[in-house]
Amino acid sequence: MATGLAHAVDRRAIERDFQAFLANEIWPEAQAAGVSRTAFNAALGGVTLDWDLPELVPPGTSAPHTVESQAEFRSPGAYFNQNNLNTQVAIGRRLIKKWGKTLAAIEQRFGVPGEIPLAIWARETSFGNAKLPYSAIRTLATRAYMGRRKAFFRPELIAALQIVEAGDIKPSQMKSSWAGALGQPQFLPSYYLNYAVDFDGDGHRDIWNSVPDTLASIANFLLHKGWDPERGWGIEAAVPAAVPCYLEGPEQGRGMAEWGKLGVTWIDGRPLPRIEQNREAFLLMPAGRLGPAFIVSGNFYVLKEYNYSDLYALYVGHLADRFADNKPFVAKWGKVGGFSRADVARMQRQFEAQGFDVGGSDGLVGFKTRITVGQWQAKNGDTITCLPDAGMIRSIH
Repeated sequence: MATGLAHAVDRRAIERDFQAFLANEIWPEAQAAGVSRTAFNAALGGVTLDWDLPELVPPGTSAPHTVESQAEFRSPGAYFNQNNLNTQVAIGRRLIKKWGKTLAAIEQRFGVPGEIPLAIWARETSFGNAKLPYSAIRTLATRAYMGRRKAFFRPELIAALQIVEAGDIKPSQMKSSWAGALGQPQFLPSYYLNYAVDFDGDGHRDIWNSVPDTLASIANFLLHKGWDPERGWGIEAAVPAAVPCYLEGPEQGRGMAEWGKLGVTWIDGRPLPRIEQNREAFLLMPAGRLGPAFIVSGNFYVLKEYNYSDLYALYVGHLADRFADNKPFVAKWGKVGGFSRADVARMQRQFEAQGFDVGGSDGLVGFKTRITVGQWQAKNGDTITCLPDAGMIRSIH
């Protein structure tokens, strides 16, 4: 996928400047980080820019508007395609039988149930079956030089060079996504350095080819981000209409017993888990009143450390549960939409101008935006759903 703008610039001049950038800026940083000239040359000798990557800003051009900001808003329920889930459940169950001892050993060592890293593996690279056709070094070097987020990718390029220096994998074998995420768990290079594990005992932390290393590395990441081995991630809940949907989010936690006193139960009407009564828990309503509701633990927010999306973390937790019981959500996802992400971003900017914290004007309906929408609906006497509709978006000024 070419940027378009890349065709209108002097590529030869930019390639020369890129080589000067590597020699004069990246090499001193890499050397200071412990990378030898031998490793540096092995990784970057002869490397050229990858002009086909998306989100590039060549010198002399300006950052393009992202296509995503114009996309049609989709119901959160679209994220949970049942055919995809059923396929992943079937594959996951076979892999649990195949790797059962490894998963049990991972849980014993890291305190993370084996189904959780298995679900992340499924979501990231379809259990390692997704193609990773990009050279990580070339991708990261391109992005560090002329990516839309150069400051973010520059230290990741240095981290990738440190991986080469350590000798776990040759530069030619270090494959990534187009965004520079490495191997089957899609780790940033800095995550690899901090959390990758040699779990199969062969002396290499190989997240490209080793299933034990991949799953254990994911579990190690979650452990270091605060996973509590005594708790699950959450449950689907029935939330009475009297409980405002704008009470959701990680900043409005309450004891499980307090949620119970408000009338919140398991989705089938059972009281909330007795063992959790004195533990802090959080309301999650990714579609507001127009979809399933959940009571989640701090472990849900640990999952968000892997990917900040509420829906991603919910997908991982749900898929992990379904490896055991294969039960879909009970509540249904309502139909919402009629507006674009650009519309949402405009609404968010209008809310920000009024002093609301919507978590940024990114066009995504995250929990802070949902809370603000619910509060605005309550203030204006509208039906409180905590999810915008096209009419509401037009009426905010």
